[in-house]
Amino acid sequence: MADIRPFAACRPAPGLEAEIAALPYDVYSRAEARAYVADHPGSFLAIDRAETTLPQDIDIYDERVYRRAGELLQDWITRARFVQDGMPCYYLYAQTMGGRTQTGIVACASIDDYDNNVIKKHENTRADKEQDRICHVDACSAQTGPIFLCYRPDPVIEKIVRKTKASKPVCDFLSEGEVRNQVWIISDPDDCAAVRTAFAGIDSIYIADGHHRCASAVRVGKLRRQKNPDYTGEEEFNYFLSVLFPENELSIMDYNRVVHDLNGLTPENLLDQISKICEITGPDKNPVAASGSPDADSPNTDSSNKGTEAGSDPYTQCRSASPIFPSEKGEIGMYLAENWYLLRIRPQYRSQDPVAGLDVSILQDRILAPILGIGDPKTDTRIDFVGGIRGTEELQKRADAYHGVSFLMYPTSIGELFAVADAGRLMPPKSTWFEPKLLSGLFIHLI
Repeated sequence: MADIRPFAACRPAPGLEAEIAALPYDVYSRAEARAYVADHPGSFLAIDRAETTLPQDIDIYDERVYRRAGELLQDWITRARFVQDGMPCYYLYAQTMGGRTQTGIVACASIDDYDNNVIKKHENTRADKEQDRICHVDACSAQTGPIFLCYRPDPVIEKIVRKTKASKPVCDFLSEGEVRNQVWIISDPDDCAAVRTAFAGIDSIYIADGHHRCASAVRVGKLRRQKNPDYTGEEEFNYFLSVLFPENELSIMDYNRVVHDLNGLTPENLLDQISKICEITGPDKNPVAASGSPDADSPNTDSSNKGTEAGSDPYTQCRSASPIFPSEKGEIGMYLAENWYLLRIRPQYRSQDPVAGLDVSILQDRILAPILGIGDPKTDTRIDFVGGIRGTEELQKRADAYHGVSFLMYPTSIGELFAVADAGRLMPPKSTWFEPKLLSGLFIHLI
């Protein structure tokens, strides 16, 4: 039973939503954040990344950074750039990008549900990143970036969402990337009660994105409980800001890999090694019988038809100057030495295990670690992770610059995410990429 509550959000004053709302703090490098705030001083990024308003040489984890964030937020509230609603409500937040709309319910979720595994995680957090947001939330006494949660659809919630969206939104604006953002308020007491009851009947809620923000909000809540031993459980610090989406409205994009070098191999050597794990094909998806491939001695292999006479390059027919996109689970696009290939994971390396069977796991366990020497992708500086929103051009550009190799993944599915979380397991790092990103500063939960 999930405890998903309405709350009185602190929101940008009418007309300031487009100016204030910002992409999440962690999508910017330090230089990018500073440049953005210099050009957009009214952006919430000035609070989310308060070092951008301080001397350039300051450590981003300096106590003064967090103090500055709290001061700025209070100043913006005092100057009525933010206005708090007068009563607890649920909110609808719809984002439209590329013709697809996802609509979530903005609410507060329970830190106890996180601890009790009603709210399920699928990703580990890093202590340094978690501590950064703990300090930020504590200094601001506010949660400013919502946690991206998802759930299996519920007909009662669907009905109230449809009813609410039939009215005019309280704000409607475009953000970066031509993303349309719309907000409605659910304030009718009967509707609020129905939403809360419906969520109480849902056994599992899943963190889609925002594991660090979530862990940090939970930790701050526990710290506040320690400081207030007579807490009742009704205090705002017992809950964290969330947007909850039904799974059927979400789309996971590919999260791709670029390795900076070939670990001492030539491109041909690498292809030979990979051919033991994957069929190497071209746009027509016909596998080549390559050196080292289990198919090399297959009676079905006709070298006269495949052009693989002694001394010839068996991979010639697989090469493509244009990207080859994986079209199903078990396929991986690969860009190597200015050519694209399609890899099809061999059956013996696939698995029904919810973690080991992920394409990102097979790539890591069978290719990146043993062949390319990427033992720990969380810490190895020889690997980049590139969200699918950046396109294949970015994969080509980086691989060419490094003289390395890029891997274009088939997106992990919502079903796979649920299966891993339900099993109490964790996905490999950087397994999922969600778009569009939830904006920060559009809803603030004061604690």
